[in-house]
Amino acid sequence: MASMIPYDRYGRAPRRSFPFDDFFDDFLTSPLVAASSDAAFKMDVVDEGDSYEVSAHLAGVNRDEIDVELNEGRLSISVEKKETEEQKGKNYLHKETHEWSATRGVYLKDAATEGLSAKLEDGVLTVKVPKQVEKNNVTKIDIQ
Repeated sequence: MASMIPYDRYGRAPRRSFPFDDFFDDFLTSPLVAASSDAAFKMDVVDEGDSYEVSAHLAGVNRDEIDVELNEGRLSISVEKKETEEQKGKNYLHKETHEWSATRGVYLKDAATEGLSAKLEDGVLTVKVPKQVEKNNVTKIDIQ
């Protein structure tokens, strides 16, 4: 009688609660979603009072594969990585290369456009973004 229990294509027994419980299962287990989530990198933002420190964890990425820009307060870190291994003299029937790209960004409302610095060390990109000095635009008006 156990062979009569219907299983889905992943070998799971069906749930009996709501007919659409597994509606998104195919989407969430698709190779496209898995590949895109693997390519994302971790990013931390710390407010240090007079500046921001943004750290992106980019193990195995070289300087020339990273693009960092600040555009109207939005800091964007983009990575385009292509890994190929050349071995001459081989007669490949199948060869795989690994390529991925990812962009992460954060809006820093009071980011200054001068005094920016970036450093890549031990697989961690650290970007220092100074804050703009607030101008006191308040003028006291005497009443007559």
